[in-house]
Amino acid sequence: MAGNVNVIISGAGPVGMTLANELTRYGISVRIVDKAAERTDKSKALVLWSRTLELFDHAGYVADFLSAGMQAHGANISNGKEIMARISLDDIDSIYPYALMIPQNETERILEEHLAKRGVTVGRNITLESFIDQGTQVQAVLRKTSGETETVTADWLIGCDGAHSVVRHGLGFTFDGTTQPSDWLLADGHFTGLDPQDRLHIFWHKEGILAFFPIVQGRWRVVADVGVAEGSTHRADPTLEEIQSILTQRGSGGIVIKDAYWLAAFRINERKVSQYNRGRAFLAGDAAHIHSPAGGQGMNTGMQDAFNLAWKLSLVIGGVCKPSLLDSYSLERSAVGDRVLSNAGRMTEVAIMRNPIAQGLRNAVVKFAFGFPQLSHAAANTLAELDIGYPNSPLTVKGAHHPAGTKGDKTKPGKRWSDRLPMDAGKARFTAIGPADAVATLAAKFPRLVLAAPTTDKVDGKNLTLVRPDGYVGFAGSAADAAGAEAYLAALAAQ
Repeated sequence: MAGNVNVIISGAGPVGMTLANELTRYGISVRIVDKAAERTDKSKALVLWSRTLELFDHAGYVADFLSAGMQAHGANISNGKEIMARISLDDIDSIYPYALMIPQNETERILEEHLAKRGVTVGRNITLESFIDQGTQVQAVLRKTSGETETVTADWLIGCDGAHSVVRHGLGFTFDGTTQPSDWLLADGHFTGLDPQDRLHIFWHKEGILAFFPIVQGRWRVVADVGVAEGSTHRADPTLEEIQSILTQRGSGGIVIKDAYWLAAFRINERKVSQYNRGRAFLAGDAAHIHSPAGGQGMNTGMQDAFNLAWKLSLVIGGVCKPSLLDSYSLERSAVGDRVLSNAGRMTEVAIMRNPIAQGLRNAVVKFAFGFPQLSHAAANTLAELDIGYPNSPLTVKGAHHPAGTKGDKTKPGKRWSDRLPMDAGKARFTAIGPADAVATLAAKFPRLVLAAPTTDKVDGKNLTLVRPDGYVGFAGSAADAAGAEAYLAALAAQ
């Protein structure tokens, strides 16, 4: 019998390693295993959106991602002859007003290197074979490719093990949804004839969508739908010639593929569980939700699952908060998963319309609507995941008085706090923002749960705001509502 750890993580992709990094940052012991012998060598998930970058910034290790990635400042939607819509990220309210284009193999490298610095090694060629939730702990059987098995006990088990999750199957959860009846082609390689290079380029052609995503200068990912799938047989991966034929037919002219790192055919699955945990086992990332790649939200949504769960687990494991804090994880993240699934599915349906009349109407509506800056700005916020919030969470409450001022609604309960929060290395604490005496009193009463951040800002100084460790407003009241803030914290605190 191996020694106990706080958390076993099954799956060492971007979500599993984000969770492992966050937990170890908070001083929680982890064991992370993956059936793969090594990290992926494919570009796969390509983008880190602004909200995810903000979370890595607050965690203290965003710099390595930034140096390895390329900034993309928006997207152009074209019919091949004219640009119908421009979406700019330049004016979004974030310290990262862009999408960071970075291939998944680089994202995984950075995460694994940070884990190693924290003294954690990913256990590779190891599969979670089974587990039993014993009520006070989880007993898991791990199997190496050599056939050797090991039994490990832990306080908690997290399934970050993808669409075929062993943890999800072990929990008996259904993965409701569908596989779209269409085939798609993908090429990752060097292209010429595409400008500007810091934009996503989307072409809506009568024969289907053609979309380009920048990776590094001159290197792009292109995806295209090629119509209704024929039977259940997997379509053969495309050739360079087949990709070039589609570029010539659907693009703006002069776009040429020179070579390819990766050519593939795929189909889109849209599936999700109805709950993200049971007992001492949780799901995150593709184990809980998979959807269309439209919008590039999948990996980011999974990473944000990890950030959400990590701070809550750390406070419960550390005895700072009641175990009931963990009940909010599934409620919050399942609602986000539903929204991302719906948005991605809707974007895909709009992009692959085949009816000429419907295509003409779509193009006219989009061209007209995106003439209004407000719509373009709203679309940018949705892509960047800045409009994600938790208004209906049990952790979201209003104070006795409505907060003074709006400042972009950042003080609204459940909303993302748009300003950079003070660093609180190695601790998961709520940041109390407001008058010095009020926030100091809260920090003195709840030292393990609250970091005081006094402010003299004309608006923030009139309010008393509690911002969660993941940067969302939990409590918002007036500066005089110290009793309400204290009651909020007391309801969470273990003692």
